[in-house]
Amino acid sequence: MDLLDPLLLARWQFGLTTLYHYLFVPLTLGMAPVVAIFQTVWYRTGNVKWLHLTRLFGKIFLINFAMGVVTGIVQEFQFGMNWSAYSRFVGDVFGAPLAFEGLMAFFFEATFVGLWIFGWDRLPRLLHLASIWMVVLGSTLSAYFILAANAFMQNPVGYRLAEDGSRAELTDILALLTNPVVRAAFPHTVFSAWMFAAAVVVAVSAWHLSRGQHLDTMRASLRVALWGVVGSFALVALSGDQLSLVMVETQPMKMAAAEAMWNTACGADASFSVFSLGTPDGSEEIWSLRVPYLLSLLSTHSLDGCVEGINDLQALYTAEFGAGVDYTPIIWVTYWSFRWMIALGGLAALVAVAGLWVTRAKATRPVAPWMWKVAVWSAPLPLLGALVGWVFTEMGRQPWIVFSLMLSEDGVSPSVPGWTVLISLLAFTLIYASLAVVEFGLIVRAAQKGPVEEATDAEGSPQVATTVY
Repeated sequence: MDLLDPLLLARWQFGLTTLYHYLFVPLTLGMAPVVAIFQTVWYRTGNVKWLHLTRLFGKIFLINFAMGVVTGIVQEFQFGMNWSAYSRFVGDVFGAPLAFEGLMAFFFEATFVGLWIFGWDRLPRLLHLASIWMVVLGSTLSAYFILAANAFMQNPVGYRLAEDGSRAELTDILALLTNPVVRAAFPHTVFSAWMFAAAVVVAVSAWHLSRGQHLDTMRASLRVALWGVVGSFALVALSGDQLSLVMVETQPMKMAAAEAMWNTACGADASFSVFSLGTPDGSEEIWSLRVPYLLSLLSTHSLDGCVEGINDLQALYTAEFGAGVDYTPIIWVTYWSFRWMIALGGLAALVAVAGLWVTRAKATRPVAPWMWKVAVWSAPLPLLGALVGWVFTEMGRQPWIVFSLMLSEDGVSPSVPGWTVLISLLAFTLIYASLAVVEFGLIVRAAQKGPVEEATDAEGSPQVATTVY
């Protein structure tokens, strides 16, 4: 392996930058509706504890929002620096959803974030509440347009190739924005973000309750968030089922790689292995715990359905796209990332169900200290599940950078030497590691400080709201 291979280094850099950026995306996407819901409850009830929760988690949202903006901008620069051939090929198509995201979604979101920050004692309460809901709308639209761009890489639609084949040209913006992949991936992404945000609220609430602080306020947020984790997990599972159907239709190799299934199987033979022992590439199985029919059910919603195997798909792609290319992704990566995605989300949901049981109104025993610690340390589980889910999504598409149209090796910048990519990779890694420490420290500090008991006027509005930020 050439350690200065520009393709290898460019893939590592974009992968690490994307995963780092995605550390902040789910919390922004999920925490905005949490804050909006808390503020809505305060607006409707006038109960000041919901105001305190709005302010506390609003601060966490804003810290995270700022970091997400910075890392997202750096990520897009790499398209032109490390992936210039790819950018020239898809620029006509990518320009539309990215422009929508920047002009219609991000600036829209940022405008209302500003109104929400500085409008506490300046805007009527209803308009101020509306501003945070507009932030929710903006962040959600932003996610949709980004996912629409990514969906083109998974399932190219709404385009035609230029006469010389040098680039894809957009012909149908509606087809691009209603790609079956984005219609399935969008709810799955949003629901997973809600789940992570709810888990963060659980962790913050549990930390304070374990210390006997802000009991009335934190009990309320804990119960709401525990139900939020459970409900979001159910939605994640349902949307994931729909996404798997679309994946089988558009990228059958990805589903075969998720199961390390080398030969086509039907019915009971199309089983799902919960755990396997074997060679790293999955070609030789020593022992496996399998559930008969489950892969067939997941892939076709039928117990007697057939799932195509890797060998058959390799032969099909060789005939269709050309010989001399291994169209199989790295099997051990797809196999284990698919299972870790499911396991991490399921574990977070189990912790939430247990939390609902031990904190129920009729519980006769106090919550043990170790239970509070489990609640706090389980907060990253949904985020880790989402991260390995994206590893599966993107690594499962390989060797294509745009499925069926462009290989990853053809998309890298032809004139950028490996050593320059290595330098920027190391620099970004060090800078991002430092920023991650700062970000985590700020969020932990805000979370541990807890709700600020602010003075309110006769209408229940905070008197010195803007000074908190």
